[in-house]
Amino acid sequence: MNDSTSAPARVCWIVSDGKAGMEVQCRGLAEALGFDPVVKRITVRWPWRWLPPLLISDPLVRIDPAADSLDPPWPDLLIASGRQTVALSIAMRRQSGGRTFTVQVQNPAVDPTNFDVVVAPRHDRLSGPNVVVTTGGLNLVTESRLATAVAQFGAGYAHLPHPRVAVLIGGNSKVHSLTAAATQRLASQLADLARREGAGLMVTPSRRTGESNVAILRQTLAGLSAEIWDGTGENPYYAFLAMADSIIVTSDSVNMVSEAATTGKPVFTVDLDGGSAKFRRFHETMRTEGITRPFAGTLAQWTYSPLNDTQRAADEIRRHLAARQEDQTVAATARLD
Repeated sequence: MNDSTSAPARVCWIVSDGKAGMEVQCRGLAEALGFDPVVKRITVRWPWRWLPPLLISDPLVRIDPAADSLDPPWPDLLIASGRQTVALSIAMRRQSGGRTFTVQVQNPAVDPTNFDVVVAPRHDRLSGPNVVVTTGGLNLVTESRLATAVAQFGAGYAHLPHPRVAVLIGGNSKVHSLTAAATQRLASQLADLARREGAGLMVTPSRRTGESNVAILRQTLAGLSAEIWDGTGENPYYAFLAMADSIIVTSDSVNMVSEAATTGKPVFTVDLDGGSAKFRRFHETMRTEGITRPFAGTLAQWTYSPLNDTQRAADEIRRHLAARQEDQTVAATARLD
């Protein structure tokens, strides 16, 4: 506990538009930096939300009143992600007089020098002296979190035989489509794994998977060594990652593939219909570096250096923070002279 002579605790805000995948990346980075962040979820009002960030005048007053407020005192560290947060980050940096250290996660589509640091994956093709380039997405996967999840959920899945396979299923998105045919094909391959190799399956659908696709999975895997999360209560996702010998993940989520690859376990990807140039660049990198392989219905074992993007990004941000503090000290000394 801080006493009256202690320095005040540093404050970190996470500002997001509420998208879970983006918020997870910000939280992972904040935790790696040693912060217990305050999460601010915002929505910029129409029509300003559709404008390019640098054309929004007074962005801090364009926030929907129903959203969380962004008012001083400004935090020591701001971590933000999402298009709607770009203008807000720039405004808070300016209004704090540069005291708030701003970190924008993913390509902000404006000059990176508008922020103190930008953390962007390699497939965003962004570079600059203050740009930290990662292989995949930042995440919350740590040894302690995985161990906690096993302690919480492990007993419910300990009956499954080895090899245990975690199956992480996404679904429809702006650029991907999970069709009934693709779901049936994957479900049949998983059923064959359980029968042929005696695999135990731990399956977690997402909110984007769709009830009809989950029904296909349940029907096809019925009677086999398979447990499918039913969507109630807390998701045993991290326990699945920890308990798995191999991981199968659909290709629609950079986050899920990155989280799987942070474990160092064999990661198989399942291509869905659609995609984009960015997704193709990401998957090409992961396969070229020997991290993932396409899932063709069989298992294999291989090794690679687990992704460590979150900790590495945190270390780079500490370096930038130290450099700024040194510059401020030099400037203060010069003023005294």
